[in-house]
Amino acid sequence: MSTQAPTFTQPLQSVVALEGSAATFEAQVSGSPVPEVSWFRDGQVLSAAALPGVQISFSDGRAVLTIPAVTAAHSGRFSVRATNGAGQATSTAELQVTAETVPPNFLQRLQSSTVRQGSQVRLDVRVTGIPTPVVKFYREGAEIQSSADFRILQNGDVYSLLIAEAFPEDSGTYSVTATNSSGRATSTAELLVQSEETVPSKKTKTIVSSSQMETSQTTKVEASFQATTMMEMHVETGMMTQHLAHKTPPRVPPKPTSKSPPSYVSKVTGGRQQSPSPVRHVKGPTPASVT
Repeated sequence: MSTQAPTFTQPLQSVVALEGSAATFEAQVSGSPVPEVSWFRDGQVLSAAALPGVQISFSDGRAVLTIPAVTAAHSGRFSVRATNGAGQATSTAELQVTAETVPPNFLQRLQSSTVRQGSQVRLDVRVTGIPTPVVKFYREGAEIQSSADFRILQNGDVYSLLIAEAFPEDSGTYSVTATNSSGRATSTAELLVQSEETVPSKKTKTIVSSSQMETSQTTKVEASFQATTMMEMHVETGMMTQHLAHKTPPRVPPKPTSKSPPSYVSKVTGGRQQSPSPVRHVKGPTPASVT
């Protein structure tokens, strides 16, 4: 089994507490094997005898120290030390006890943003207040609990919500509340996560006036008429004459007499018509009427 020296993934944060209220220090630590945790106040080992009423716990890497009702005498520097066979680490913070109260105030509010799917998202606020406000993050009114996907971090008076990998379903209204004994403050923003699907580009629409449409239609009719006329003047490949305007059978010339020169008859050779002139130009003599 590999060993790893202790590391504070979430260090202690300084606390300003109203006299008579509770003050809590907490930190998150990792290491292998699981480290042992000790607490200190102004460099001295902290014990129940030295600080009556103090509550200390350590579970799943989370170290917590709580003083139920602080007085001015509790002010000072608090430290937590984590130790295992691979090394040790220490985190320190201040406790300030005051009789003055100040309601929470956002010095930096949430900002709306639009990101691409798979991006990392960080929502930051900066808030002050006496006693130190309790800060919570929400999405669509539901409180967000710190996890591997949604981490809630604190660095002094800056609180952050870190989304490791954003997906479209993470879009919505996010809010953060800061509460203490003097009041409550809220900040809200929108987050839009765009999917990876490409959005088709809009086709450019061309506006044509009515006069242009009439001219175009007239041109199309004339072109159609010219095409029809040209098609009537050409003999379709093979033996058939194509008449689009009038489908009347072509005139057949009468049989020539022995003295008359031979008439030209269309012959098909290899699929092509061997005729000196189109069929519609061959015209026989008008037969005499029989009495």
